[in-house]
Amino acid sequence: MASFISPIRYENEKMYLLDQTLLPGQEVYLEIENKKDLWDAIYELKVRGAPAIGVAAAYGIYVCTRDIMAVNFEDFCGKFHEVKEYLASSRPTAVNLFWALNRMEEKLLSLAGDRDYGSWEGEQVHIKQMLKEEAEKIYQEDVKACYEMGRNGLSLLKPGMGILTHCNAGTIATAKYGTCLAPLYLGHEQGYDFKVFADETRPLLQGARLTAWELNKAGIDVTLICDNMASIVMKNGWINAVVVGCDRMAANGDGANKIGTSGVAILAKEYGIPFYMFVPTSTIDLNTPTGKDIHIEERKGEEVYKMWYEKPMAPEGIKTYNPAFDVTDARYITAVVTEKGVVYPPYDVNLPKVLK
Repeated sequence: MASFISPIRYENEKMYLLDQTLLPGQEVYLEIENKKDLWDAIYELKVRGAPAIGVAAAYGIYVCTRDIMAVNFEDFCGKFHEVKEYLASSRPTAVNLFWALNRMEEKLLSLAGDRDYGSWEGEQVHIKQMLKEEAEKIYQEDVKACYEMGRNGLSLLKPGMGILTHCNAGTIATAKYGTCLAPLYLGHEQGYDFKVFADETRPLLQGARLTAWELNKAGIDVTLICDNMASIVMKNGWINAVVVGCDRMAANGDGANKIGTSGVAILAKEYGIPFYMFVPTSTIDLNTPTGKDIHIEERKGEEVYKMWYEKPMAPEGIKTYNPAFDVTDARYITAVVTEKGVVYPPYDVNLPKVLK
């Protein structure tokens, strides 16, 4: 059986996040006690991966608001909304963050008519319990969705395949199993003997620090390569499929993922290799028409030339361009794998169908 590492724990009324910035050297869980703790964890990529961010946001906003002492329902909603808006500013690209926060707020607003508790104090206890249960539902739904994505993705793969992946969409990027790595775990349990190549993934080396670490820990054959080596391993005939995750998919099938993903997709097209993007339906944003409408955050240049070195590897004061994501055009995506099934082009027609 594959080994699964949970990036989010809620135990004994306390919330903990695996600090992924310390991997692979240390496995440290941080306690999240307030909204700044959670904002920092999301912004600094201590928790990352679209599904994991969504689950963390759901549990996190409950933790951040369970101590609210409001005078009435409207006051509680106002204070809840303030926390929600603050947390939403931490990662503008990850649609699951907004999806989870909105769902938690919708749950809160749906309780407006539950007034049969004798007092506002009793009602407030009920509200907080319902928010906690909603966060737990989001967690369990993600576990199930990832498992189903694994099954659907495995239907596209064959034993012995060489598989390239970029960034980390594994079990530590979700509640469990992962998105694009889920079929690798399920296939490993069935003896598929995949040969996985993991791009290091700039600028935060999620492929090297996280994907290589978790696949190796699970006993899956994994080889680490630099990002600019993807072409040669494809040309060598070592790659039969590419699997990647997605932080936001637009209505036309354009998908935003960690910087470098679009280059891998273009190379795969050139070499005739299928490129599969694994996208939970909660990550599909039909309100965003195309990838051009997805906001791409830019991060500090120190991550490129200083963060991973004993000494700076570029001149002091050098200009940098450090976008966290890029957008893969729909025409390069062979299929979109969701928990509800595999979606093929035309995506503008078929993505709405799977959401139903």
